[in-house]
Amino acid sequence: MLLRMARPIQYLGIGFVVIVILGLAIAPFSKRLIEQWSRSDVEARSRLVYNAIQNPVVRAIADGDASRMSSIFEGVALDERILAVGLCDDGGRLLYPTRLMPATFTCDKVARSEAESFATIINDGRRIMVGAFPIVERNQKAYLVILTDLSFIDARSGEAQAFVVIALAGVAIAVAGVAAIFVIVLLRGWMGSLRRAIEDVRSGALPSTASGNKSSIDGQIKKLLSEIELGRETIRSEQIEWSPAALQKLLHKLLPGAEVLVVSNREPYIHNCNDGKISVQTPASGLVSALEPVIRACGGTWIAHGSGGADRETVDRDDKIGVPPGDPSYALRRIWITEEEQDGYYYGLANEGLWPLCHIAFVRPQFREADWRFYETINERFADAVAQEAKTENPIVLVQDYHFALAPRMIRQRLPKATIITFWHIPWPNAETFSICPWKERIIEGLLGSTILGFHTQFHCNNFFETVDRFVESRIDREHASVASGGHETLVRAYPISIEWPPKALVGQPPIDECRRQVRQSLGLAADTRLAVGIERFDYTKGILDRMRAVDDLLIRVPAWRRRFTFVQVAAPTRSKLSSYSTLQNEAVALAEDINARHGDGAYQPIRLLVRHHEAEEVFKLFRAADVCIVSSLHDGMNLVAKEFVAARDDDDGVLVLSSFTGAARELSEALIVNPYNTLEMSSALDVALQMPASERQERMRLMRLQVRERNVYRWAGRMLIDAAASRQRRRILDISEANHAR
Repeated sequence: MLLRMARPIQYLGIGFVVIVILGLAIAPFSKRLIEQWSRSDVEARSRLVYNAIQNPVVRAIADGDASRMSSIFEGVALDERILAVGLCDDGGRLLYPTRLMPATFTCDKVARSEAESFATIINDGRRIMVGAFPIVERNQKAYLVILTDLSFIDARSGEAQAFVVIALAGVAIAVAGVAAIFVIVLLRGWMGSLRRAIEDVRSGALPSTASGNKSSIDGQIKKLLSEIELGRETIRSEQIEWSPAALQKLLHKLLPGAEVLVVSNREPYIHNCNDGKISVQTPASGLVSALEPVIRACGGTWIAHGSGGADRETVDRDDKIGVPPGDPSYALRRIWITEEEQDGYYYGLANEGLWPLCHIAFVRPQFREADWRFYETINERFADAVAQEAKTENPIVLVQDYHFALAPRMIRQRLPKATIITFWHIPWPNAETFSICPWKERIIEGLLGSTILGFHTQFHCNNFFETVDRFVESRIDREHASVASGGHETLVRAYPISIEWPPKALVGQPPIDECRRQVRQSLGLAADTRLAVGIERFDYTKGILDRMRAVDDLLIRVPAWRRRFTFVQVAAPTRSKLSSYSTLQNEAVALAEDINARHGDGAYQPIRLLVRHHEAEEVFKLFRAADVCIVSSLHDGMNLVAKEFVAARDDDDGVLVLSSFTGAARELSEALIVNPYNTLEMSSALDVALQMPASERQERMRLMRLQVRERNVYRWAGRMLIDAAASRQRRRILDISEANHAR
């Protein structure tokens, strides 16, 4: 017994020695490290201030409003760490300095360049960081200067050193204590250590490797843990050029032999019969635009509603067909839905209920019990199809959108080991809004059958957590972004969706100049006509009427644009059975006629409303011919039209006017961001876009193209599949543990 107690004491002694060694080793470097961190923090805060006040400052300069400028600067200087704020003009004069601006400070101390700059000066024994940010207004350049007192760094360094020493001491004592306990219970605690390892994996931490027992199961667990951690580190460190090949390589590496199934309402290819001939149509859908390239890269089976007039004639006896036509790379399994079921499930609950519930467009949701029963029936039918198509017990199932909120739980009941990734393509409202849904608990519980539940933005994830917390008994772990309910854990993540890069529709497109000539010629426009385009479905969330009113306002305020500017709105009819959609189409036609009557004549129509479906190649030709693209959604999860316009412009030209209520606005910050409810703001942005210098257009477009290229749809899918791989590996660890425990 004494010998057993002596060894833990030895471990404790070693722990205290480790404290001393680490403390002596870290102390010389901690101050330098803290100073670097603090300077980076100061620079970041200065950038935030600059980004926050840039537009108000530019407007104040343009208006010559010294009072407003001083008020802005004094407000910024209220921050306890910001010493002073001012503006240096081209002549080197210091303008609008705040009250605490050092008397010895001059603009000569500012490093003037085309980009931001930071410098450190000494004033009365104090170190001060000077951040200089260029501001250009009407070809006049000035520099916003932000002075930050760095004296807080010394105090922070002392506190950090003390904290590091205390933390190291705590860690060393904890390690020594754990080691002592481990030695004491070594013979009796092997299974306990295994369970702790599993819990560590669940919480995202690696277990201690200080075990003397080298059993085969312990070795398997450590190997799996290493694979998970290695996979994470590889993804973090590698600069992946996301493409179909990169996605396939990732699948083969992390998910070898995995089976992939996609579930969506809309099918990627629709067969119709026209004049006795069967034709293929690619529907106008952001969901299909995003997922079709993914399933091509992954292979597998896409399960969708067969809605085309000739869909039944083209499938085999298993209701399947190889697609894409002419070069099949995956199977399309069609599900048949009666017209009555379609009216209740799709037009009723999904699009008169959930769609307006989740979009803040001020259209009242309609909830009918009969619609809900059809919704349940169709979700069951698709879940049955997944179970039928699955060739393995643990396929990867990608469930798409609000049409299948119940399907994840139903699939989980049929395939308990499946990895179910559900992506909600529309916004998720706050809990107060969602509370009006009569079946809110069922919908939430259905979604929580997923392994991973994805939204476009973190804001929507937060709304979902709030909704779950309010209406469903569960355990929410916000640190690891997961929800545990009914013995199952669901990870909730933000995966901003995107488009394929390079876009397939760009292949074979004429040069930009030729696109401009062809489009203007087909519309009967002069070669020098400035052209803006909008590409949407007829949907009340897309703000089609709002952008038309903005065009009207522009022509009223700036009549010089008459006969020099035309707006082309492509609007594909959709959900015409619903009165809110058919009414919108009628209103759009009437508004276009009214505006054309007010500003046009027989030869000139400022608005061209093209009410028909356009193939992707036609849409991209319009994008390439346009000077401006307007995306004025009133509420949108992402909006892929904005990204498609950017992708179409391989000439690095064109201006994007983008609603702030889209997920895309969080990524494409170089667009002209507008509030679509503000007609004057929209029309002013359109005026700015039409007059923007070529150099500025190109700089903005280059940055947006870089964003879309790097964050394309393959990255979107890849990130979900990486998380799925980690989840499956954790599942294997749990299976090993449970099997060993049973023995």
